[in-house]
Amino acid sequence: MPNFQYVALDSQGVEIKDEIEALSEKEAISKIRNMGYFPTKVRSRIAAKATAKAAAKPRARRGAGGKVKTRYITEFARQLSTLQDAGLPILRSLRILQEQQKSGTFKRVIGYVGDDIEGGSTLSEAMARCPRAFNRLFVNMVAAGETGGVLDLILSRVADFMEKAQRLKSRVKGAMIYPIVVLTAAFAILLMLMWKVIPSFSQVLQEMTEGAELPKLTRVVLGVSDWIAKGPEWAPKIYGVPIGGWAVLVAAPFLIVFLLRGVKQFRVGRLILDTIKLKLPVVGQLTSKVAVTRWTRTLGTLISAGVPILDAINVTRETAGNEVYANMLGNVHNSIRQGDTFAGPLRQSKTVDLIVSNMVAVGEETGDLDKMLLKVADNYDEQVDVLVGSLMHLLEPVMIVVLGVIVLTIVLSIFLPMIQIITTLSAAA
Repeated sequence: MPNFQYVALDSQGVEIKDEIEALSEKEAISKIRNMGYFPTKVRSRIAAKATAKAAAKPRARRGAGGKVKTRYITEFARQLSTLQDAGLPILRSLRILQEQQKSGTFKRVIGYVGDDIEGGSTLSEAMARCPRAFNRLFVNMVAAGETGGVLDLILSRVADFMEKAQRLKSRVKGAMIYPIVVLTAAFAILLMLMWKVIPSFSQVLQEMTEGAELPKLTRVVLGVSDWIAKGPEWAPKIYGVPIGGWAVLVAAPFLIVFLLRGVKQFRVGRLILDTIKLKLPVVGQLTSKVAVTRWTRTLGTLISAGVPILDAINVTRETAGNEVYANMLGNVHNSIRQGDTFAGPLRQSKTVDLIVSNMVAVGEETGDLDKMLLKVADNYDEQVDVLVGSLMHLLEPVMIVVLGVIVLTIVLSIFLPMIQIITTLSAAA
């Protein structure tokens, strides 16, 4: 009967390391729980040795190339899964896939992986040396597939996971394209209007009113127009063209993006920005659901592949994409190490809806935590679709109203002096 090495916590939270005989990993977990322990890591003796070897981070290979597009890696995982299912040796499969790659960078990466395997490395070890192509999630999944002898199935799951994650990302990005294009075009038109058209009305309006004071709205619009066109008196000139407020307005988005990227370099900065994003109306709800979808699918996929829960949480925390949820997963990790359940600290964190923590609790009780997490991800995926559609329907009237108010303000500022003149002439007559 196979031996399984396990790490468990007793009722006092004391860590216990031992071995147990069982026919399968599921039976081993059941036996450990019957002993009154909470298992945190259960692996066959052979799998434990292979995982320890893969966990020792190999040094990244020099010249492994730049970042590879996700779609190339997804296609590679799907094709490698098919070739492994057909019974081809791993090295031959890699050489076949290397030959058909269109991306020069990824072609070199696959070549490096094949070379390392020829040198005696496992597939996961070789991939770990190319971190810009294969992240920790991918490497851990492959390591689990190798130790369990189900590499083809695991690679297929990796491909499914990456396709769903990419689809979610594309939907959110696609939803943002329309409002960004419309707002950019509107901004450019309004800028040209205030820069070139409105200033030509200034002298005409002064002459029409014969030096009388213009209405306040007109003076404000003309002042803004003058600032956009000329800027302050000390503003520099390039080829005789004053660098006015238009330069500030054009440069502002780029400066904001640059500053945000700088802030994101620091963990505290990322935490502050992610907290603000979650507090925003509508956008915060969308950000939250996208983050929950991401970490539940990642964690569920890792656990279903046989990665120990504590290792899986560590990998998920690194790939969460949101510092608030990364902190929450860190707290869950620490609590599990101390003998707590997953659902307890998850519920206490108040970063997810009760339905998520309840489904996780059910998953723990039934031993199907991975399935429950994937169900949560699928459920939230559908909610993201609905929310993105609602956001689009909300943005359209908001943009129309905002642009209408701006245009109406400009038109009124031009016509108010004319109305003032007509009113004066009618009163004199």
